[in-house]
Amino acid sequence: MSTILTYRGRAVTTRDVISIRDLIASHPDEHRTGLSRRLCQAWGWTQPNGQLKDMICRGLLLRLHREGHIVLPPPRPCCAPVAGPRRKPAPVELDTTPIRSSVKKLASLIELRQVRRTSHEKLFNSLIEQYHYLGYSRPVGEHLKYIVWAPGGRPIGCLAFGSAAFGLNVRDHFIGWSSAARERNRHLLAYNTRFLLLPWVEVKFLASHLLARCARELAHDWQVLYHHPVYWLETFVDTSRFKGTCYQAAGWIYLGLTAGRGKYNKTHKQLTTIKAVYGLPLDPAFRNKLCG
Repeated sequence: MSTILTYRGRAVTTRDVISIRDLIASHPDEHRTGLSRRLCQAWGWTQPNGQLKDMICRGLLLRLHREGHIVLPPPRPCCAPVAGPRRKPAPVELDTTPIRSSVKKLASLIELRQVRRTSHEKLFNSLIEQYHYLGYSRPVGEHLKYIVWAPGGRPIGCLAFGSAAFGLNVRDHFIGWSSAARERNRHLLAYNTRFLLLPWVEVKFLASHLLARCARELAHDWQVLYHHPVYWLETFVDTSRFKGTCYQAAGWIYLGLTAGRGKYNKTHKQLTTIKAVYGLPLDPAFRNKLCG
């Protein structure tokens, strides 16, 4: 029994290919999505929260099909009209009266609430779209969203965390893990994708206070929603706009600078702004847990 290929950490053998062919033959009227789900169930291929790894499995089936190991049924014709641009979150009206206080007075009064999969998620999306310089984009993969509430139910800030980048040289060097360990354990990292304080909030040191507070709560919230821990946080700070002071004050570690080539750039030219990379261990034994 030989290994044909390795896909997302799983070795696919000749026996696996034979079982996939048998699955396709025994369900001749099944479409590709249905076959993917059946294969996930047969293999017990699930995420830590019990959901099927359907998208990963579809990618594997397509690769096996393209390399000639299996023959998938033709893709289903798309009968739906071509979708237009994704609708942006609707704007919201807020009380913009300036909030001026000290973080010492305000800290015990504000509430940090995780709103992913709650009735407040649309509010979060709208706040990011209206007031964050990058706007709102729909996250892919595991992610959490937080709204910061002042007394009286006024939202004053937002934080979002998602799945970490696959490869990041300065982070990977700092952690010291192998490529195999990174493939196995990258889901134990989270990336701070958005951080917003609304423009009328004038509270010195509030940003670093919220970062530190969120770091204390995020691991538990991630475990509740996705059924696995998170041991490390990271973020990129646009050096053309910010100095990263609040991250430094919250105990985040400066790791280095990006090359500015962007995610999909295959050249060696700088196409985007240089970002400072910061990381924060959430567990004293993070290296042992991530490298193991």
